[in-house]
Amino acid sequence: MNLTGRMLIAMPGMGDPRFAHSVVFLCAHSEEGAMGLIVNRAVDRMRVSDLLRQLSIRLERPEYDGNLYFGGPVEGGRGFVLHSPDYRSDLSTLQVSQDFFMTATLDVLETMAQGRGPERSLLALGYSGWGPGQLEAEIAGNGWLVCDATAELVFDMPNGEKWREALKSIGVDPLSLSATAGHA
Repeated sequence: MNLTGRMLIAMPGMGDPRFAHSVVFLCAHSEEGAMGLIVNRAVDRMRVSDLLRQLSIRLERPEYDGNLYFGGPVEGGRGFVLHSPDYRSDLSTLQVSQDFFMTATLDVLETMAQGRGPERSLLALGYSGWGPGQLEAEIAGNGWLVCDATAELVFDMPNGEKWREALKSIGVDPLSLSATAGHA
């Protein structure tokens, strides 16, 4: 099972409050573990322009100012830009899927500030990580559901609607979910 490029939807009984009602885009998943970015949790009182100012990067194109996201609890000082395929860094861009790329080098921020960055993007601080077999165990333990990722869901939808819409994309009514797991 390779879930790279798909999304995790936190179940109501998620034991870790950092992931409550979260939607996580998986940038990598293999036998060695998994890495993803929470795409529906903005950092309070901080925007992309605030981060750029801290990095001494002048924002020339205000259309790139927006929410800064909490990508997860691992390496909170490290930034990741999940973006559309119309941008590739000269230094390092990872193609996650046909529709999603990720760049974690400073040049993407500089390019975005100049207005030459990707058409669609999401800038996250930190990431969500799982060791070998950990994510599979959490899925089997009813911690996560899995759905396909769409650019509209990741980049365009308001954060408060992403969890519900991700569930709807797999035919699940959020009101029908229980916080307790059952086994037949």
